[in-house]
Amino acid sequence: MSRERTFRSEAIVLKRTDFGEADRLLTLYSREKGKLKAIAKGARKPQSRKTGHVELFMRTNFLFAQGRDLAIITQAEMVEAYPALREDLVQATYAAYAVELLDRFTVEDDRHVGIYKLLAEALGWLAVTDDLMLAARYYELRLLSLTGFQPQLFNCVSCSEPIMEQDQFFSAELGGLLCPDCQTGDRRAQPVTAVAVKVLRYLQTRDWQTVSMLQLKRPLQHELERLMHYYLTYILERDLKSVDFLHRLREEADLFSPEE
Repeated sequence: MSRERTFRSEAIVLKRTDFGEADRLLTLYSREKGKLKAIAKGARKPQSRKTGHVELFMRTNFLFAQGRDLAIITQAEMVEAYPALREDLVQATYAAYAVELLDRFTVEDDRHVGIYKLLAEALGWLAVTDDLMLAARYYELRLLSLTGFQPQLFNCVSCSEPIMEQDQFFSAELGGLLCPDCQTGDRRAQPVTAVAVKVLRYLQTRDWQTVSMLQLKRPLQHELERLMHYYLTYILERDLKSVDFLHRLREEADLFSPEE
């Protein structure tokens, strides 16, 4: 097989579906090629060497052969399994949200090493953190920044005046905060408390190791989540399936203890 028709890349499994009698069709986000689809032939056979290396969320080193329409996986060697993301339903749902969000923001064959690195790190955070909501908010803000949708949190998007330490409004249409004087510039802008603004700025300007030390009360966590989902839904022009499932999961399992 010629070198021109083969390539190697580390990649993370975003989606997988059964294909044919024993194959899997994978959607991957790779370090060298960006998002791509590939066929893992025979991966559903128990004796296949690919089995166990092509599960959801796994980071794997692949050797691909370029097929007529799709790449074909000829070798697979696991780099990081993130087992907790398949053993715990809540962690699995947050991981599904992370990969679904990335899938919506990216197109095939558009290489972006920063996005690949972010996803690999985020899956690591979600596998070990005790605060999945905080990790999700941090990931969202980082992904928005890398894809050109970073929200403006320091100056009013209408008058450009610095945002004061008071309750504000967030405009998804304008991509950032509106001061109270400019709130009429977007009647659909959502109110946001001063403390939520402070936390969002902190998440936008600090690394994960620093952010992970935060301990936020549940009502503030939910305010941040509602605000971010409002913005993301506006940008993507659709709801995310994993968000709906996560909300149902919370209601059914009563995951969050009441405030003291």
